[in-house]
Amino acid sequence: MRAFVVTQYKEPLREADVPEPTVGERDVLVQVHAAGLNQLDEKIRLGEFKQILPYKLQLVLGNDVAGTVLRVGAKVSQFKPCDEVYARPAKDRIGTFAERIAVAEEDLALKPASASMAEAGSLPLVALTAWQALVEQGNVKPGQKVLIHAGAGGVGSIAIQLAKHLGAGVATTASAANADFVRSLGADTVIDYRAQDFEQLLTGYDLVLDSLGGENLEKSLRILKPGGKAIGISGPPDPAFAREAGLNPVLRLAIAGLSSKIRRQAKKLGVRYEFLFMRASGEQLRRITELVDNGVLRPVVGKVFDFDDTPEALQSLADGGIRGKAVVTL
Repeated sequence: MRAFVVTQYKEPLREADVPEPTVGERDVLVQVHAAGLNQLDEKIRLGEFKQILPYKLQLVLGNDVAGTVLRVGAKVSQFKPCDEVYARPAKDRIGTFAERIAVAEEDLALKPASASMAEAGSLPLVALTAWQALVEQGNVKPGQKVLIHAGAGGVGSIAIQLAKHLGAGVATTASAANADFVRSLGADTVIDYRAQDFEQLLTGYDLVLDSLGGENLEKSLRILKPGGKAIGISGPPDPAFAREAGLNPVLRLAIAGLSSKIRRQAKKLGVRYEFLFMRASGEQLRRITELVDNGVLRPVVGKVFDFDDTPEALQSLADGGIRGKAVVTL
């Protein structure tokens, strides 16, 4: 079947003819109709995560899928052929830039009935990231103050809506051109990151969701109230992640070193820093489906590419300027 693969880190995606997926007894074979594009895909292609995600090359890339069920394994009970589904496959089973993919039943959910295939394909990774950051790790409560960086992006556009649904007051950073857009998603305070310094304008926040890292993350710590938390999705990874990922002792030590500076800064300020590398979850996707079909979450698809143009579509992420998510469709 046709797929787009990474054969060597830092090289462009290339089309390849790859074997059909192996369907285990608890797997679901999905005909891919849409696949979202994520910064994670680009970071994998560049080899930035090769220490913590040691993929064997050649690798079929792609971390989001929406499509129809072709067949199911012998022990699958929740899905049947022709069901319309969506998923973020587990990190060791990615490969949605292909005509078909086998997904574990536990990672799959029926797609929102109100969403198109392109919209459903845009959601899994960013919606799960927002859910795990705000609900699981952040434990956001009504009346709290949340800062979400890059509010017009894939994660940000969903996180703003979810934080607002949870009852938080929401600030976000965005360009002036996207100010009205992020307000339409629910942002109460919009900081023009090109002309304003959020550190000078915000204070007393309970939670920051940071997708940029570096100096932006360091400044984010300083706008938190005592006991507040910054959750980073771009890194650096922390020791808790290394333990949960089952990394060897040498890698654990190296990862602890990567985040030691930011953790020291957080401790000195009386706040916390945590790294989030989202995980697949069909159960959480079912809850997200309800929110979409109830009008609480609105998928944001900024651009749709043809499957043939997948390498160019991935490159468009580096170029920037896309609201929400870019998606390839078959």
